[in-house]
Amino acid sequence: MKCLSVFLMFASLACASAVAQGTKAADKASAPVSADARKDIQRHRAIAAAHESAAKCLEGGQPEETCHKALQAACKGIAIGKHCGMRHEH
Repeated sequence: MKCLSVFLMFASLACASAVAQGTKAADKASAPVSADARKDIQRHRAIAAAHESAAKCLEGGQPEETCHKALQAACKGIAIGKHCGMRHEH
């Protein structure tokens, strides 16, 4: 019974901590986003979509070279380098 009490105490502390973390994240999410940050967000999503497409290409059994060429084409103008990376200006 003592073990159950200790477990319940730790479980309730963990839940309280998770709720507090969720509240902090929600507060940050509701903060205004600058125009520069919105541009970064859009670029991150575009790059993520290109990488997801490359992953699906590889999963589909296509040759790595084919998938990497498609990744480079998808990233043209939005990312840098051979592997579609993002450089932050700040």
